[in-house]
Parts: sequence; C-alpha cells; structure tokens
Amino acid sequence: MFEKPFGHDFHSARHLNTTLHRYIEESEIYRIDHYLGKETVQNLLAFRFANPIFESLWNRDTIENVQITVAEDLGVEHRGAYYQQAGALRDMVQNHLTQLMTVVAMEVPASFDAAAIQNEKLKVLHSIAPITLQDIVFGQYTSWQIAGQTIHGYREEHGVPKDSTTETYVALKAEIHNWRWQGVPFYLRTGKRFPRKLTQIAVTFREVPTQVFRSLDPSSIPPNMLLITLQPSEGFSLCFSVKSPGRPFRLSDHALQFDYEQAFGQLPEAYETLLRDVMIGDQTLFVSENFTETAWRLYDPLLTGEKLVHFYTAGSWGPREADALLEKNGHRWALGW
Repeated sequence: MFEKPFGHDFHSARHLNTTLHRYIEESEIYRIDHYLGKETVQNLLAFRFANPIFESLWNRDTIENVQITVAEDLGVEHRGAYYQQAGALRDMVQNHLTQLMTVVAMEVPASFDAAAIQNEKLKVLHSIAPITLQDIVFGQYTSWQIAGQTIHGYREEHGVPKDSTTETYVALKAEIHNWRWQGVPFYLRTGKRFPRKLTQIAVTFREVPTQVFRSLDPSSIPPNMLLITLQPSEGFSLCFSVKSPGRPFRLSDHALQFDYEQAFGQLPEAYETLLRDVMIGDQTLFVSENFTETAWRLYDPLLTGEKLVHFYTAGSWGPREADALLEKNGHRWALGW
C-alpha cells in the first residue's frame, strides 16, 4: 500500500513504478487516494449509471459547466517544510481533484469491476487538452486579523521562507475533448485558509433556451444546479426555481436534498473502506500505474519554471484572479446551498 503523493512529478512516479515492478506485480500494488474511499464518491457511480433520469442529462447538451472545490479552513499547520516542497498543485490537484473529475466525466464502464472502471477514468485523462498558464491561477494566503487575533500568512509559517512562491491555492480550467463533454469547462479549485471546510462538486445545467417570464429580470432566474457534497456533510442537493406565493409573479430558489447520515446513520471512514478492500483484493477504489503517470504528465508543464502567485487574505475564497478565470466565460463559483 502506498499513500499519496506517489512521486513528485512524472519521472519520479515512473521511476517508482519501474522499481516496484521489479519485485511486485501491479495487481498486488494499492496506491491510496482516500477520496475514492468516501461513500459519496463511490455513490457517484450509482447516481449516474443506476438512474437514467440523470445519465440522460449528463452531457454537453444540458450541462453548462462543472466545478470541483476542495476547500480547507486550516493553514499548513506544522507541515510548512513539507508543503514548501509540494504546494497545492502536487498535494491536492494531481490526485484528489483529478480523481473526482474523472469519476464525474467517465463513460459507462463495460462492467462494475476494477479494470473496467480504471479504464474509463484513464480515457478521460487522455482526453483532457493541455492546460496552459492562461487556464490556471496560483494563490498564497496572507495574514488575517479577526476578533483581536492574527492568523499568520503562509510566509510566516514555521519552515517557510519569507520569499516563498509556493502556492497554497490553485484554480484551473480543464477541457475534455470528447463527444460527451466538448465545450463544457471543468473548473477545479483547492486552497488553504478558506472561510470553511468544503468538498463539493457543482454541476450547473444550461439556462432555458427562451425566457417565458419576460417581466422578470433574467439574472433573477438562476440555472438548475446539482450539488454533490463530500464533506463536511455528505449528500446531494438539486436546486431549482419555484413560484413564490402571491403577487407580483416572482421566483425563488429551493432544493431537493438527500443527506447520507440521516438516511443510513454514521458512514464508515474512507480509510476503513480502503483497508477492507485491500484485504479482499479489490482494486476498484485504488489508483492504477497508468492513471498516476498520465496525471503527472498532464500537470508537469505547470510545475516547471516561475509561477505568478497572487495573494489572498486568509479567511477569503481566494484571489480575485480566480473569479476572473470563470467570469471571462460568463460563469461564477458556486458556494454551496
């Protein structure tokens, strides 16, 4: 069993794989990404492939954009020396967020077994267009004062140089060039010192083709949205518009919600699920050799050279430049229901 990060770039990951394969078969290697052990992530497969009502809508004809957010309210804590060598792109995007993106975007597997599922996820990776520096925003949190207390900025953390350009925030746009997703941007973002802890997938559906309610301000009618929350609470929300009672005619937003804990009680920890699967030899929720190397190859060009890092105040949702990344396509970040 190997916990992430598996290597620190493409060449180190390939070297590690080559070394392991001298002694161990691929079927005996379990590369852990604990996000794959979360019940909500596993249920994405059931949600899509067992419910035709959603799978029939899961394409470029009805979906405007997909956003994946992994927000942490803590800083680097006592891991400054490690984080200085890693940064948010290596620590979170290359593994956790990329795994979530491929689960959302994958095609229907031929069967529900490890090889078939890993195959479809790998196809998604191969379909992602090269990500350029114009498609990514790096950020770093600065100090923040609240209630008479000062929250240190990243450069003030133990083990971090005063002139560090290591990113604690990443936002990027990925484009999947296949028939299902052509023209649908996937926005990924992660960062430390956000206002709250949140892991969420937001699927925004396209607006109506013509406005029937001409007396209403079009901006007052938000598009339908499916929110899949992985933490802190696990569940789904389908957001839609309804008419408010009385006159004048106006619309308000409401949601159909499903909460895992209310329905099933306390869920098992992700590592509990993964360790059980190791014991029974099930690799469905683990990362394959090809996936690891292909993911590194996708992000390697962004790891080399100088990065332009934008500062954001601890306790905010990131730098203004990350909002502009979406706004130039007419989109904005979803912050949950």
